[in-house]
Amino acid sequence: MNIPMICQLLLIFALPAFAGMVKNGTLCTVTPSGGTDDSPSIMDAFKQCGQNGQISIEEGDYTIAKVMDVLNLKNCDISIKGKLTWTDDINYWTRNSISVTYAQRSTAFRLGGDTFSVQGHGKALFFGNGQKWYDVNKNGSNMAGRPISFTLWKAKNVWVDGITWRQPQFWHTFVAYSENVTMTNLDMNATSTSQWNTVNTDGTDTWNSKDITIKNWVVKCGDDCISIKGNSSNVYVKNVTCYESGAACIGSLGNPSSTPDYVDNILFEDFTAIHSSNAAWIKTYPGQGHVRNVTFRNFRFTDVNQPIYISPCIYSYSNCDGSRLKISDITWENVTGTSRYNVAAGIYCSKSVPCTGLKFKDIDIKPKAGGTAKVLCSNMNSDSGLGCTGTCPAGWKQQLSGNA
Repeated sequence: MNIPMICQLLLIFALPAFAGMVKNGTLCTVTPSGGTDDSPSIMDAFKQCGQNGQISIEEGDYTIAKVMDVLNLKNCDISIKGKLTWTDDINYWTRNSISVTYAQRSTAFRLGGDTFSVQGHGKALFFGNGQKWYDVNKNGSNMAGRPISFTLWKAKNVWVDGITWRQPQFWHTFVAYSENVTMTNLDMNATSTSQWNTVNTDGTDTWNSKDITIKNWVVKCGDDCISIKGNSSNVYVKNVTCYESGAACIGSLGNPSSTPDYVDNILFEDFTAIHSSNAAWIKTYPGQGHVRNVTFRNFRFTDVNQPIYISPCIYSYSNCDGSRLKISDITWENVTGTSRYNVAAGIYCSKSVPCTGLKFKDIDIKPKAGGTAKVLCSNMNSDSGLGCTGTCPAGWKQQLSGNA
């Protein structure tokens, strides 16, 4: 055998040790390159094995320098055991992140299709280099182009399990135009080490989606932990622990006011909230639509600013009685914990569409400094079972800065 042929063979056998994707039958296996961008190899795997196949992203460190957008998955199992790190190239991401329509939001990674799973095996880590974003954002709310870490978009029959997030760029996850989605055993954490907060690092938001199951999550974030947004229905959330967040939230809804938002059949149960803004609450703009048949059950919390809260005019705290977004048939059951100040509940419903069918059972909320908590209520049914101690003013704010 001549020398050139030997060299060629050595090169062929050496290739699997380098970056890339290898296809064997219906299985595409991705290994890390140690280079500047592994997204092309991952996208190649989606292209070749995303339909009636399996994708395995092996252990190791991967750099993601470009958007990943795959909307044609079909009968595909995706296994991720590595650490995926999104670059901190703010200019690239703000120019190229993928629009997800809602409130001009965008995303870095979007999956859609029918019948697929994303399994992290407790090993997958999504690292968003969030500190760079928190510092650039400087406590702003909706920086243009700041990308959601992971989005399910027009996804049907999906299971996501066993993934850890650290320092996401924006929201951890978003579920939009999707149905029959189960997301289990997820661990999320956004923590700033600078003077700037982790604003808008929600655990998840659902929108225009139905038949969603969320179980066994631990979330530390700078905004809503689990947020149910417009036109979501049949959502079941169980066994979630939320730190530094808005915990279990319906909303925001009703913006723009010309577009109705509907939320139906939501069950939150077995929730823990620690040092959070709220625990079990509903926030809308002065819009139209309805929130109907929601249950908050088995809530335990410590040091929550205002545990139970309803506002029809969130953020502006004006035109509160102009809201036509009806809130009805909402149940709080077995809700126990300590409030940061002396208000357990602040409930203001629009005079145009008073709240009906509110029910409270086994509510035990005490101020952490001692004493008796106030329960402020306006424009709601009198047979709720909640012992209101006074009226709630229009424009009552979501977070208090001291005792009322």
